[in-house]
Amino acid sequence: MAKYKTTEEIDLLRESGKRLARVLHLVAGEIKPGVTTKYLDEVAERIIREKGDTPPFLNYTPHGAHKPFPASLCVSINDEIVHGIPGSRVLEDGDIVSIDLGVTHKGMITDAALTVPVGNVAPRVWKLIQETERGLEEGIRAMRLGGRIGDIGAAVERVGNQNGYGIVRELGGHGVGHAVHEEPYVPNYGTKGTGPILKEGMVLALEPMFMLGDEHIRQMEDGYTIISEDGSLSAHFEHTVAMTDIGAEVLTRYGE
Repeated sequence: MAKYKTTEEIDLLRESGKRLARVLHLVAGEIKPGVTTKYLDEVAERIIREKGDTPPFLNYTPHGAHKPFPASLCVSINDEIVHGIPGSRVLEDGDIVSIDLGVTHKGMITDAALTVPVGNVAPRVWKLIQETERGLEEGIRAMRLGGRIGDIGAAVERVGNQNGYGIVRELGGHGVGHAVHEEPYVPNYGTKGTGPILKEGMVLALEPMFMLGDEHIRQMEDGYTIISEDGSLSAHFEHTVAMTDIGAEVLTRYGE
């Protein structure tokens, strides 16, 4: 069952979202050739803690995992789709990097992600990044009070299909706020007019994941990193969105 948030809790989530957006923006600015993924994680955690907040991903154990996640930031490169563990890997010109981050502020959690090119990338790779972000924006636009979760998935899926991208089906968005992952599940595909009803107080993390190849994925031996099975490049964008009395409000957009 979805956990509906009170007006006061959504106020706290707005604060959390603004802080998260700032951290993600600053970390994205550090992405360049020669930087290690561990360095990006250290930057994210330092900025979060400097503001008196905490990183909810650090030591989080999702359902089905055999060990806690060992970092504050997920860093996924090229064919890595999500949940990449930071370490000694060095970013190279032409890579694309997805960074996924959460912030816990006064007990309330927000979640966001974006994909950044490292130096120069091919036009079709840059288009993948742009279209994945457009998929997120179309999903957000589809959110209406009284609408359905399937409206979101249908909107995201339409963008992926228009470009011939592989759409990750085993993973998707989710409720967020009191915990990193809450109900309902928000798939990146679906049929308009189906699924749970969108109601005031719902807070959802929408997160399209598109790949240049087909839709098949697999998990690495580290127990977390998800990669494309055919080795194709992938992109990932995410926002936390609240359903308020006037409709959908993005809580993690930088500068708002």
